[in-house]
Amino acid sequence: MQGPLPDGVRQRVIALAADGLGAMTADEIPVPLRQFARFTPSRRAKLAATPLAGVLENDPVFRQRIAERLRRGLPDLAAALDAGRPPAAADPLDVAAAAYLLRPRGWTALLDTAGQAAEKAAQDRAGAEAAAVVDRLESELGTLRATARAEQERLRTELDEARKETEQLRRQVRGLQGGAKHAEKEAKNALSELAAVRAEAQAAIAAADKETRRLRTRVTEAESALEASRRAAREGRSMEDTRVRLLLDTVLEAAQGLRRELALPPVDIRPADTVDAVAPEGASPKDIAKRALEGDDPAVLDQLLSLPQAHLVIDGYNVTKTGYPSLALSEQRVRLLGGLAVIAAQTGAEITCVFDGAQLDAPVLLAPPRGVRVRFSKAGETADELIRRLVRAEPPGRVVIVVSSDREVADGVRRAGARPVPSTMLLRRLARG
Repeated sequence: MQGPLPDGVRQRVIALAADGLGAMTADEIPVPLRQFARFTPSRRAKLAATPLAGVLENDPVFRQRIAERLRRGLPDLAAALDAGRPPAAADPLDVAAAAYLLRPRGWTALLDTAGQAAEKAAQDRAGAEAAAVVDRLESELGTLRATARAEQERLRTELDEARKETEQLRRQVRGLQGGAKHAEKEAKNALSELAAVRAEAQAAIAAADKETRRLRTRVTEAESALEASRRAAREGRSMEDTRVRLLLDTVLEAAQGLRRELALPPVDIRPADTVDAVAPEGASPKDIAKRALEGDDPAVLDQLLSLPQAHLVIDGYNVTKTGYPSLALSEQRVRLLGGLAVIAAQTGAEITCVFDGAQLDAPVLLAPPRGVRVRFSKAGETADELIRRLVRAEPPGRVVIVVSSDREVADGVRRAGARPVPSTMLLRRLARG
């Protein structure tokens, strides 16, 4: 560059280079500018202004490519600059930027002339803007003066009205002072009457206390009499119970004596045992347990639910997405809860079904079936975490069965003392009805 470019000319040159950079291939773009190639032209002009200016000054090939793009976009301006006659009606910034990029004969003089014209045009615009600002401020000043005069008149009017209102209030205060003296006299009379009423009330309270003590004495006497009558009734009832018990013991001893006298043998065989038929071969309890507990046999679930105070906890979506994933989530919940209601009615076990609340767009309106507790995990919590909290809430030693095929859930609840079973086991149990 022949000295620093004026700011307006420099910005126009950077804008032309940033716009032309987007039309170049990767091989045509200089290395320092490749990281800015994917930006929009406005972002390139803002973020890569310094690298663009340096490459334009030091890379003639890149500058020539930008100049050729300018020549195609503004052919008349380029031809006029080549002829050394810049158009008088052209924007001085465009003339200066084109002269810097095209570099025709005498381009430095054109650049200086165009730069001075652009600076003069900027000064003219600034002067016009300043004059417009002065005119606007003078107009606003006149408006403010008129407003101030109107406000002054309004305040003067309000002051007169306030003075009149103050005089009226003074007259009212004088009247109220006279009323206050009269009220004070009446208050003294009322205090005298109140003292007399208090004396009468205290006398009445003393009489009421005396009567209350007399009634309490009578109530105490009545309660003592009632307790004595109850005690007598209990003693009479105890004698009757003793007589009935003696009679019942007499009958039982007579029956036992009759059994000994007749020498009746104990009943070891029933009438049904005398009917001729083929009996099945005996199976040990170990064989039965082995056959029932294989794989995902629902008999395992039946045995666990038959234990006292069993609590069945279900990972809801793990079961439904295993058994019927093609249904919508709402239909999956309804189908699962319907089957759980049947199990609750058959076994009487406590059943809690947990669903993941993170998959819900809005709160679920749901009427859980009888015997089935339904819970959704809170925001920021998964159903797995809620299941583990439910297991930890149970007292040690209680039978808690957790239905989930999620290995992490199964391992976690097993460490907490619960018994995990796969989702397919519950699905087979529900299919059996």
